[in-house]
Amino acid sequence: MLVPSFKKTSIFFSALTLLTALFIQPTQAQVMIPAAPQLAATAWILIDAHSGKIITEHNADKRIPPASLTKMMTSYLLEYELKQGNVALDDQVRISVKAWRTPGSRMFIREGTYVSISDLLRGVIIQSGNDASVAVAEHLAGSEESFADIMNQHARVMGMKNTQFRNATGLPEENHYSSARDLAILSRVKILDYPEHYTIYSEREFTYNNITQSNRNRLLWRDNTVDGLKTGHTDDAGYCLAASAEREGMRLISVVMGARSDEGRAQESQKLLTYGFRYFETTRLYEQYQVLNNAKIWKGVGDTVQLGVTEDLYATLPRGHVGDLRAEMQINTNIKAPISAGTQLGTLVVSLGGEIITQKPLVALENIPKAGFFKSLWHSLVMFVVSLFS
Repeated sequence: MLVPSFKKTSIFFSALTLLTALFIQPTQAQVMIPAAPQLAATAWILIDAHSGKIITEHNADKRIPPASLTKMMTSYLLEYELKQGNVALDDQVRISVKAWRTPGSRMFIREGTYVSISDLLRGVIIQSGNDASVAVAEHLAGSEESFADIMNQHARVMGMKNTQFRNATGLPEENHYSSARDLAILSRVKILDYPEHYTIYSEREFTYNNITQSNRNRLLWRDNTVDGLKTGHTDDAGYCLAASAEREGMRLISVVMGARSDEGRAQESQKLLTYGFRYFETTRLYEQYQVLNNAKIWKGVGDTVQLGVTEDLYATLPRGHVGDLRAEMQINTNIKAPISAGTQLGTLVVSLGGEIITQKPLVALENIPKAGFFKSLWHSLVMFVVSLFS
């Protein structure tokens, strides 16, 4: 556990590092890692799912037709509605003529029949069914056009700045595009916010209407640490793959767009994942709502307030350098009550070799009401006197 220092001072949290500095000729630990692999693809990105750290990228903001990677947003919206309680897995969806006739990859649902949400979700994720995607869109929004509008609204909320959806399938359409970075953002949200459905992405096959189809993600058969996410292909988009794998608690997400073949997208994605796991590691520094310090406050019922972070704080860094991290707390001065839980009262900064790795707001973890009249008056007088000598 990284021990933070307080009020703009820094300490090493590793005793081993300190002993080395004292008794062995001191040398600055050097971060030595090879250059990231260059891929036979148009664009790619590799990020850590927990910390959000970008390990490597190329053309990550280039607007590219996403092909069936579009269906990650389609399935996300279905997962979102399930979590909100607006639909249930056993709900039955009536299949329209439009859904039935949608060309391309298919789940082989039939017009006029009823299909469960559970089956449609697998039809979208595992079988990459265009027919299933249209059925989901119509069920949730009334029409595919309205559904595309909802897709874009959620994309903007997530911070997907180079994405515009025109349909639920990824079939070629003018002004339908996304980027490797945006699809990594979407992948991360799906993994972290909807773990109850994420296991579907690792299923290798699905049978519907007596037809069994295999998941097109070749890495599911080659690497047992890979458990998602989605493939895509059109002539304009090339071969695309959003993949994720977890090893020893570290989860990476790769997105490769515009590879030259089905085999190529798998090989290039494997290169990224192998590089990330080989040369980097992710550690959890602090837990959500862990008390990191008690700050002095004025005019409060209590004289101190507990400080911490509102979410688990992770750092991704080159392997073997966890002991070189420095933590610094920058805490506001002259904090006055009343204080509400969640109010930012400072900043936690974690750095490696002078480079900031991550920083998060330090917030109050409790409510501190204002003190009574006499204590407030006394603190006002003390603060006035202190200010004269500051």
